[in-house]
Amino acid sequence: MTKTSLQNPQTTVLYNAECPVCNFEISHYAKYSEARNLPIRFDDLNGSSLAQWGLDEDVAARRLYVTHEGKLYSGIPAFLVLWQEMPRYRWLAKLVALPGIKQLASAAYDYVLAPAIYQWHLIRKRRRARAL
Repeated sequence: MTKTSLQNPQTTVLYNAECPVCNFEISHYAKYSEARNLPIRFDDLNGSSLAQWGLDEDVAARRLYVTHEGKLYSGIPAFLVLWQEMPRYRWLAKLVALPGIKQLASAAYDYVLAPAIYQWHLIRKRRRARAL
């Protein structure tokens, strides 16, 4: 499912809507963006053409990806771009971008949060495959 606030968004978010954590957070951002007609599009990696992103499903499921003005970002830098595009979250982008905080946030995301969420994704996929 693709949620679009404008026809030609400058910012596009790729996320895993089958992940309860990812879907909860990104759905919140999508509703906020849509209500304010912000130029942000939200693509579910399960229904999106991943070829447009230059990513395969496994790579895309490992972390958040955002394109902004033609440049691809992932992880905390992707969150920073997304938050910067939403007025309510600009303060968070500024805070997390501070030296020291950005490095800590990136380490926590890269080595703890993203791998844990990805492993949960793999467990859900295996369970779904066994159920078929």
